[in-house]
Amino acid sequence: MDKKNFAFGKTNFILLAVGMVVVIIGFLLMSGGGSNETTYDPSIFDARHIKVAPIVCFIGFVSMIYAIIRKPKD
Repeated sequence: MDKKNFAFGKTNFILLAVGMVVVIIGFLLMSGGGSNETTYDPSIFDARHIKVAPIVCFIGFVSMIYAIIRKPKD
């Protein structure tokens, strides 16, 4: 099988998978806590929800973009 038929190399797929896992971790960090009409939960304003999780998601998306534009070695 000729490797030149594939747009991505093995490393690209690994980087893409790692980026996707990091994005999922970021979304999981964003979830949790919440308020409704009867109760107020101040934990929705924790640093984990509004600072850490978006940064983790951003890092995951940037790594996925890098995995897509990275040219595989011949």
